[in-house]
Amino acid sequence: MTTSREKLRNFLAQDVRELLTKPINATETGAEVSKTGLELAVALGLLGSPLAPGGVAIAGLSCVGLATKGVRFYLQKINEQPTLAECVVLVSRLAYLEGLEAIVSTIKDEDSFHKISNLQVPQELQQRTNDLQLTDNEARKAITCFRETKLADEFNRHLSFCLKVAGIDTQLAEIITQRVCWNTQRYMNQALAEAGDTVKSLSGIFRDGYRQELEKYQSIDNYLNNDIARKPQETVFVEEFTFADIYVPLEAQPLNQNGDEDKNQQPVDLENWIKELICNPNKQDKVIFIQGDPGRGKSISCRMFADWVRRNLYPIWIPVLIRLRDIATIEKQFENTLKAVVDRDFAKNDLAWLNDKNTRYLFLLDGFDELLMEGRTSGGLEEFLTQVGKFQESCHRNSEKSHRVLITGRTLALQSIERKMPVNLERVKILPMNGEIQQQWFRQWEAQVGKEKTIAFQQFLDEKNCPERVRELAQEPLLLYLLAAMHRDGELTAEMFTGSSRTQAKILIYQKSLEWVLTKQRPQWLQQEITEQDSEDLRRILMEAGLCVMQSGGECAPMSMIEARLQGDETAKEFLSAARERIGQDTLKNALAAFYLQPGRQTGSVEFNHKSFSEFLFAERLTESLSSWTEPGRKGRGFNIQQEQMDWEVYDLLGYGGLTPEVVEYLMSLVVVNDEFRPISLFQRLEDFYQRWCAGEFIDAYTETLPQKKSRQLHEQKIELGQRQVDIYVGLNVMILLLELNRYGQSRSDLKKEIIFYPSGQPEKGRLTNQLLRVINYSDVVGIRTFNQLVKQYLSGAYLGGAYLRDAYLNGAYLSGAYLRDVEFRGGDLSGGDLRGVNLSGGDLSGGDLRDADLRGGDLRDAELSRADFSCAYLSHADLRSAELSHSHLRGAYLKSADLSHAYLSHADLEGANLSHTYLSYAYLSHANLSGANFMSADLSYADLMSADLSYADLMSADLSCADLSHADLSHANLMSADLSHVDLRGAKELTLQQVKSARNWKKAKYDEDFRTKLGLPPNT
Repeated sequence: MTTSREKLRNFLAQDVRELLTKPINATETGAEVSKTGLELAVALGLLGSPLAPGGVAIAGLSCVGLATKGVRFYLQKINEQPTLAECVVLVSRLAYLEGLEAIVSTIKDEDSFHKISNLQVPQELQQRTNDLQLTDNEARKAITCFRETKLADEFNRHLSFCLKVAGIDTQLAEIITQRVCWNTQRYMNQALAEAGDTVKSLSGIFRDGYRQELEKYQSIDNYLNNDIARKPQETVFVEEFTFADIYVPLEAQPLNQNGDEDKNQQPVDLENWIKELICNPNKQDKVIFIQGDPGRGKSISCRMFADWVRRNLYPIWIPVLIRLRDIATIEKQFENTLKAVVDRDFAKNDLAWLNDKNTRYLFLLDGFDELLMEGRTSGGLEEFLTQVGKFQESCHRNSEKSHRVLITGRTLALQSIERKMPVNLERVKILPMNGEIQQQWFRQWEAQVGKEKTIAFQQFLDEKNCPERVRELAQEPLLLYLLAAMHRDGELTAEMFTGSSRTQAKILIYQKSLEWVLTKQRPQWLQQEITEQDSEDLRRILMEAGLCVMQSGGECAPMSMIEARLQGDETAKEFLSAARERIGQDTLKNALAAFYLQPGRQTGSVEFNHKSFSEFLFAERLTESLSSWTEPGRKGRGFNIQQEQMDWEVYDLLGYGGLTPEVVEYLMSLVVVNDEFRPISLFQRLEDFYQRWCAGEFIDAYTETLPQKKSRQLHEQKIELGQRQVDIYVGLNVMILLLELNRYGQSRSDLKKEIIFYPSGQPEKGRLTNQLLRVINYSDVVGIRTFNQLVKQYLSGAYLGGAYLRDAYLNGAYLSGAYLRDVEFRGGDLSGGDLRGVNLSGGDLSGGDLRDADLRGGDLRDAELSRADFSCAYLSHADLRSAELSHSHLRGAYLKSADLSHAYLSHADLEGANLSHTYLSYAYLSHANLSGANFMSADLSYADLMSADLSYADLMSADLSCADLSHADLSHANLMSADLSHVDLRGAKELTLQQVKSARNWKKAKYDEDFRTKLGLPPNT
């Protein structure tokens, strides 16, 4: 009697041949089973022997539903109920073949496809007899996760071996094999589920779950085909070619944990770096973190790589591309944030979508700088990155959710949180395009515009009269395209940039791009309807659009908001009214579409194709208003715009959120070259507004307040900012403008005395000013550390002398060159701050946090710094004469060449600090922890080091003359060539003869009597 096992063996070895040669039903469609599939069928024991050439008619056999058809055919043949194990043994082989067919069809490389198409099964595999035994438990495991079974291991070995023999590269062979293996699950489960009604062993295993499973896979397929695959095929702005047509891979520099360039690593190819990280089993806990400046190609690289994963790694990895600006709220758990933003059935309809072992996602999160926008409910970027870091660690620990996260964004957004970044980041910074990458780009460009125009543009960049700053900007992908396109259309000359700074040159490119688009790049039908004389009107509309986009908090703004703002502009209203009569109701959208705008994801909205465009246009809009505020009134009396109107315009323009550094950079560059820039008048008007704001004039008004009015205006556009938030943002933004004007004024000898901004109020003799502390505390009402987040990067050169700032939080603040003499900053946080050249003389920072702060060249004379934490701070060349540093923490601090003469460092902790070449003459270091400190060539003459811990300290060539080292711990200290003239070493611990004799003038030092004897010195007289 034939056993069920033997029946299955016979079916696989013989009867399957009948299935593979049987004509298909006329209703069945799909690609035919390839020769590769049939060869692999032999390797998997499906046909028993290789096919003789022409011996099997395979034409017309569809690979679609192969596993399902196999189960049905098997039931017809054996005419009895199979076991669960038998079903899985059969279906897994057919599903594996079906998965192979699907993957092979996606391979675009002709050489690889040719090799795979001509794959032949080696003799040793053709003769192999497979062990078909499988328990029901093992079968259930295969249904749950096929890739973790011994069946999968066996099939993978066969396929990988065959591919390598066919000449496929080892790495590619393994990738193809894994893709097939991951792909098998969907076809296997579909076949088993559809057989469930007729096979008792399968009854109840799937029930209705298989339908949800099929819908999940279909939803993923739709997402990949309709979203990911289309991204590279989007046209470049108003061009006819796509991003894929001109894209070239970029180069990046690996960074260390502190965000600094890793000097031990060379630049890497960005795409290859990501691929290696994804595949490296030792890096599965790492978040892939890519940062870069605006226009460096972060977003395009994200889109291109997502599509590469779709084409080359799916279903091993399923790419999910998320624009972080689309996240309305950061949930308490990153998993919940993902579910909210991934608006697809595969995420919405499956509560356990992140714990399915058969789907593994690569989340590409683009634009972390967008999370700094206000309106977030849970703390913004810092909290988000912490969540991402924890999520990646949990994925590493949990085999059921082994996903990966890649995140990109602007470097500048990280300034406030560098020290609080997750430790499991693998970081790189995108570099400017080098010569080789530029040449690749030129080849792509040539394919679009022709050889002649490409060579002409290259020659333009190579000419001697082309400014170096333009060549530098041409290393940025966005600006390289703009320059190339304008040159192609005859809108670019080297003379345009004469005398321009780098920022001004960048602005000029945007300005010329705007003119170029408005006069040359409109669609032809629109060009015929709107004359070139209307370009200035369009420009005004675009500036208003830029303002709306910025106030909306991202890159998208409602059309209704833009139109509402234009209602107050009579010129724009007349233009739109006339244009509507000619080209219909979509006039505004058509006009905007001329300048690199695309339909927003929200209904009835538009967005700029690149954030830089909206930032630049907003800066132009602000420049226009700043100029108008200082226009003289009639007969030169007063101002054309009265105070009440200006107050509202300030709220209208600045009451939306914090000015970004990019906008401020553009704004100041635009303002200073503006013929109507009146710096003194502008400073005075803004300073007057600031003082009135600090006094609460606007928020405390009895009638409808300006903050209320602006809040209501924003609310009508569904931008939810309360009047306190509006009021705070206005005050901080005006402060930012005043700080920028102060820096500009102080750089000019003719303005130094006229433009001096005191954020904390005019200093008063004998009294501390507290205005700035009140501003900080008021700002933090709407969000913790709001002031620091928005203002800290603008404080360099600020005048804060005599300010009362006890316990203030200014972590990571840019205070280089600032004047903080006699400031009261006890318990405050300046950790990680840039305080180079700061004047803190006489200030009180006792108990303050200055860890990792950069105080190089700072003036801290007579400062009260007791119990302050300077761990790992940079204090080289700092002036710390007579500073009070008792009980302070200076572990690992860099104090090379600093002046600490007469400083009081009793009980201070300087373990491992670098004090080489430091001046410590007459310093008080009694009971200090100086273990492992570097005092090479330092001046310690007359210093008090009594009972100090100098174990393992390096005192090589140090001047210790007349110093008191009595009872100090000198175990393993290096005294080579140190000057011991008149040094008191009585009671010194662990001092050896060898140490002493390696020093200079050791005979002139003071020792205990017994030690003098050992040294061969006469007794003390």
